[in-house]
Amino acid sequence: MSERTDPSNRQASDESVEHGRSGWRIESDSLGPVEVPADRYWGAQTQRSLRHFSIDIERMPIEVYRAYGHVKRAAALANIEAGRLDERKGAAILQVCDEILAGALDDHFPLNVFQSGSGTHTNANVNEVIANRGNQLLGVEPGSDVSLHPNDDVNMSQSSNDTFPTAMHIAAYDSTTRRTVPALRSLQEAISAKADLWADVMKVGRTHLMDATTLTVGQEWSGYAAALGDATDDIVQASSGLLAVALGGTAVGTGLNAPTGFTDRATEHLAQSTGYHFRPASNPFAAQATLDPMIRTHASLKSAAVTLFKIANDLRWLASGPRNGLQELRIPANEPGSTIMPGKVNPSQLEAMLMACIQVMGLDTAVALAGAEGNFELNAFRPIVINNYLHSSRLLADASRNLTDFLVEGAELNLRQIAANLDRSVMVITALSPVIGYERSTAIARYAMEHDLPVRDAALHFGVDAATYDAIVMPTTHAGS
Repeated sequence: MSERTDPSNRQASDESVEHGRSGWRIESDSLGPVEVPADRYWGAQTQRSLRHFSIDIERMPIEVYRAYGHVKRAAALANIEAGRLDERKGAAILQVCDEILAGALDDHFPLNVFQSGSGTHTNANVNEVIANRGNQLLGVEPGSDVSLHPNDDVNMSQSSNDTFPTAMHIAAYDSTTRRTVPALRSLQEAISAKADLWADVMKVGRTHLMDATTLTVGQEWSGYAAALGDATDDIVQASSGLLAVALGGTAVGTGLNAPTGFTDRATEHLAQSTGYHFRPASNPFAAQATLDPMIRTHASLKSAAVTLFKIANDLRWLASGPRNGLQELRIPANEPGSTIMPGKVNPSQLEAMLMACIQVMGLDTAVALAGAEGNFELNAFRPIVINNYLHSSRLLADASRNLTDFLVEGAELNLRQIAANLDRSVMVITALSPVIGYERSTAIARYAMEHDLPVRDAALHFGVDAATYDAIVMPTTHAGS
C-alpha cells in the first residue's frame, strides 16, 4: 500500500525543474511503492520520513544539505578515479552537486530535524534528489532508476554513518569561520576602538556592585576587548578539530565497501571543493562513535556567550538612567523604548544579546547531553547537535554584528556624570592608605559617607595636609595605569 503526505504545505517553488508537473508519481524502495509529489526530486525514503517523522516545524538546516553537496561530489570523484563509478553517471552526480551548492535544489530537502539519529533520512534524501535530478539530466524519467541509483551509485563507498558527521563538520566549520568568528572580531575591534578613545577618562571602579578604586574607561573597555578576544581565540582553536572528518569509514569505521585509498582521495577532493583543509580523522572509529569535536567546539561557543553576557550586562548597567541610574554611558536610540512613556530609550540591543547568550547556554546543555549519548560504534543524536550548533553560531554572529553596528559604534560617554561620580567616590582614599595607615583611612571614608562629604574634605578634617592629599590621591584619578 502506498503512502503519501498532505502536499498542501509542500508547495513547489520551482516547478520548471519538473516541467510544471502536478499530482503524484510512484517511487519504490526496499519496503515497496510510495506516492511522491511529482514536482519534487525526492523519493520513497524521503516521503516515508515526511509521514512518520512529522515532529515540530524545524527542518534540517539547509547548511547541512549544502555540505552534503561537497561530500557527494568528493565521493563521486574518488569513485570515478577508482574505476568504480561510470564517468557518465559521475558527471551527472557532479552537476547535481553543483546545483545543490548553488542553492538551486533547496526546496527538495524538506525533512525535519527530529528523525533518525544517524542522519540516515537526510542522507537518503540527498541520494534520491541527486539520483532523480541526475537521471533527468541523463534523459531518464524520475523514479525509474534505469541509470543512476540512489544507493548503488550516489551512495557508493559511503554510509550515513560517515557522511552525515562529515557534513556536520563542514557546515559547522564553515558557519563558524565565515560568520561567527568575523562578527566577534568586529565587535572586539569596535570595543577596542572605544577603549583607545576613552583611554584618559577616569572613572569610579566597582566591585561587588559597590564603589571601588579608580581606573580609566579605556582600561575597563580594554578588559572587555581582551576577554572577547580570548573567547574568540578559543573558538578558532576548538573549531580546528572539525577539520578531521569521518568520510571513508562507511558503516562502523572499517571502510567496508569502499575501495583502497578512498578515504584519502575523497578527503582531498573535499578540501579542494570547500577550500578548507579537511583531513581524514586519525581514528575513524572515534570519529563515528562520538561527536566529541562538535561538543568541544560548541562548548567554546557557549564560553563566548558567557563572555558576551558579562559585557552586555555591564553596558546595560552603565547606560541605566537617564537620571536615576549609573548614567555613565549614552547609547543610541534605535527605537522608541515604550508605548506609554514618552522619550524612553531602552537598552534593547543589549537585552537581545543577553537573550541570545542565554539561548546558546541552553543549547549547549542539549548538545552535551546528545554528545554523551550514543552506543558502541555510533552516536545516534546527531541531528539535534548540528541543528543546535548552527543555531548558536548564527545567534552569536547576528547578535554581535547588531551590537557592533547599533550600539557600540554609536555609544558616547556622559562625562559630566562620570566626573560627578568620581568626585563623590570614597574609595579614592585607598591611595592614601600606605601613607596614613588603613585604620585612619577607614575613619576618613566613614566620616565622608556619614556626613555626605567629598573624601578630600573629610581627609582635611582628620588633619591630612592638603598638599599631601593632592599629591598622592589626585594623580591616581588622572593616571593612565
